[in-house]
Amino acid sequence: MLSRLTRPQALTLCALPVVALLATAVFAPLPFSVAQPGMTANVLGSNRGAQVITVKGADTRRTSGQLRMVTIEATGPDARLTLSDLAGDWFRTDRAVMPRDAVYPSGNTLKEIEQHNTAQMRQSQDAATSAALKYLDLSPDKVEVTLKLADVGGPSAGLLFTLGIIDKLHGDGHGGDLTGGRTVAGTGTIDEAGNVGAVGGVGLKTQAARRDGATVFLVPKAECADARGDLPKGLRLVPVTTLKSAVDSLRALETGKGPVPSC
Repeated sequence: MLSRLTRPQALTLCALPVVALLATAVFAPLPFSVAQPGMTANVLGSNRGAQVITVKGADTRRTSGQLRMVTIEATGPDARLTLSDLAGDWFRTDRAVMPRDAVYPSGNTLKEIEQHNTAQMRQSQDAATSAALKYLDLSPDKVEVTLKLADVGGPSAGLLFTLGIIDKLHGDGHGGDLTGGRTVAGTGTIDEAGNVGAVGGVGLKTQAARRDGATVFLVPKAECADARGDLPKGLRLVPVTTLKSAVDSLRALETGKGPVPSC
């Protein structure tokens, strides 16, 4: 049949399946999510009308400066994104195209994902409280800490919660603020022993931090390379591996004495 067609006609006929395949690829939903810088919150203050950190059984101190936890926002797990939707986002520094499974557990419903994130946040808050009280050598039987942060899930605020508790109870240990009056932001998980873990999305989180006034950003050391990419001007990266290293770095920044590590 093709032998009876002119060459242009034959080429057109052969090209039709390719065109159809490309059209399908452009408009078919893909397993990706788009993330962008999200909200930040000062854990030393209030969020949506409620104090983030409340302490009973011990005196707290008036603080200056801010400790801002940071978030990223992503398209929902049920969003249908096509190649044409994602094309522009590949080249933007304030967007990240990520595999959906890297953002949301595969196969879970929206309700299950929300429950999972809420459980992770609760575990993170418990670990942050335990790590802070252990660092300050205070008994959890005598000191009660309540952490409240609306509409935020996951474990990535653990380090900032811990530092916030320490600053409210102890400051820098010499009558000053752990922040040195600065706006300090950061991210990282925490366990009860005070180990800091990686969280992902740090490139977008540094943008959210600088947007909301931070000049110092505490980052898990393992994520230094990611944080350096497209780092906003005026934001200093301080890598941390443990709660002690974070506190020591903040004290050194405040006093000007001692080394402050950099990425």
